[in-house]
Amino acid sequence: MSADHIHAPDAPGFKLDPRVVGAFARFAGGFWRGATSKSAWALTLGLAACLLLSTGATVAMNHWNRWFFDSLEARNVEDVTSSVFVFFLIVAAMAAVGVGIVLTRETLQVRWRAWLVQHLVARWLGKQRFYHLNVTGKEPPNPEYRISDDTRWATEPLVDLGIGLVLAVAGAAAFISILWTVGGSITFDPGFGPVTIPAYMVWVALAYGIIASGLMLWVGAPLVGYVGRKNEAEGYFRFGMMRIRDNAESVALMQGARYEQAVLGRLYDTVVARWMAIVWQHGHLTWITNSSGPMIPVVPLLFAAPKYLSGELSLGQVTQLAAAFIQVQIAISWVVDNYNRVAEWYASARRVIDIVTASDAIDGDIATQAGLKPAHGPEIAMEDVAVADGNGRPLMSCANLTVKPGESVHISGESSTGKSVLVRVLAGLWPRSRGTLTLPADAHVMIAPQKSYLPLGSLKGALLYPEPNLEASDTELIAALERVGLGQLKGRLSEVARWDQVLSNGERQRLVVARMLIHKPDIIVLDDALSALDETAQTTLLGRLKADLPKATMISLGQRPSSAANHDRHYVLERDGEAACLVPLGPALARAT
Repeated sequence: MSADHIHAPDAPGFKLDPRVVGAFARFAGGFWRGATSKSAWALTLGLAACLLLSTGATVAMNHWNRWFFDSLEARNVEDVTSSVFVFFLIVAAMAAVGVGIVLTRETLQVRWRAWLVQHLVARWLGKQRFYHLNVTGKEPPNPEYRISDDTRWATEPLVDLGIGLVLAVAGAAAFISILWTVGGSITFDPGFGPVTIPAYMVWVALAYGIIASGLMLWVGAPLVGYVGRKNEAEGYFRFGMMRIRDNAESVALMQGARYEQAVLGRLYDTVVARWMAIVWQHGHLTWITNSSGPMIPVVPLLFAAPKYLSGELSLGQVTQLAAAFIQVQIAISWVVDNYNRVAEWYASARRVIDIVTASDAIDGDIATQAGLKPAHGPEIAMEDVAVADGNGRPLMSCANLTVKPGESVHISGESSTGKSVLVRVLAGLWPRSRGTLTLPADAHVMIAPQKSYLPLGSLKGALLYPEPNLEASDTELIAALERVGLGQLKGRLSEVARWDQVLSNGERQRLVVARMLIHKPDIIVLDDALSALDETAQTTLLGRLKADLPKATMISLGQRPSSAANHDRHYVLERDGEAACLVPLGPALARAT
């Protein structure tokens, strides 16, 4: 079976956008402001102090090398013995500083990421943004992956890069000074007179580092794009598997396993192909690394050898210069060595900031599109409410409705007449509307959609949702289960399971009714919320709601006109041209229907 039409998109080439960097700095930098500022700065300054101490210990070890080898060359037993003792002191200091770096670094990474996740989740869920982004199609792909994984790759590498940069700058300054003072100048005669090069070892180190790093950058630059395309392909492959898992029943019922296998095979072929491009690029880089790597410790020895042979340098000074040369190379090559990491960090930071940008943008969209005037009163009332879709096409017009406290109203209509849209208007989730909506002030509203939602966790948590701290005893919870026909679940309140999979559609809808009996809302909105049950069960549960919650106002929407008999009044959504209109039928007609 072929699936040639399925392919993973290419990632855009790496180009550092200062606007993205600035946006990430402003958002993620909030960790160093506000409530977390003291701990954030304490960790940052503590880490910086440890890094400077680490550089100092490395410099001390460099000086120790000179002392030790000069003592060996002089056959000075006393100095050799003393140097060995000092060596262990330096090693102990380096170990202690290393522990400090690990603790402060990882603590900073964990707390920064935790802060970022917390604020991203708040930004995404706040003001129902997750819903508006989803229904408008403006939600960045895979927001859950961006929040759970990209936050890690946008924070941890950045801390490591900062550590590397501090060590590179401090190390370069410290060891270039050693090359300058210890190496001194060199004089040679090219044939037209003596030429003296001051601090020649510094220039050798800089020249070698620039040439080697330049070659690495030239050869390795395409690797960034290859890695980005590979990551996109792997993400698309994961998304394909997630889609199968989320739609397992539908795929199985339609016997689509072979097709899905072909799709996954095609997607992973793309992953393999892009991995192989990386493999070949690594091969090219190996020519440079395997050639330059062995030369780094030898080059300073070759350039220091003439002065050693002439007696201008001691053996200890030669080893000191060689060690300093290596440290300077490490500092110079830091940018090249971390080029890929910078690109990977930028990709994750861009994906994180996409959520922030989309959330801010949707706030503006909602503000500009909202035309529904809110009002407060003793009853629910819609006056001249009209609703349009995202393209401005009218969905509903002339919607007028008044529901008094304790009254129950049923609204029926054919599919696509706008029943669910009306529910979203009542919930304040549909911005493209106009007219006036009156609701009782501080009223507790519970809306039950057709597809019952049960959160992760225990059965008790599902009953208390969305208020996990609601004061309700197990006895009350069990009583509610029994009153809706779910008494067989009374012994499973503490059981943690995927209840949306354990329970049938009808059982889930019964559980939602039990949830309402527990929460005792002032206003109940049922959006075909009992559609999985037969008419007898619907009548029983509606009667239970009215009997147990007599003061609650109820609006029920569904396709079955027969359900209207359980309500005080009946309305019908009828299509009039492009838009649907809410038409009252009255109590007598409702009961006769």
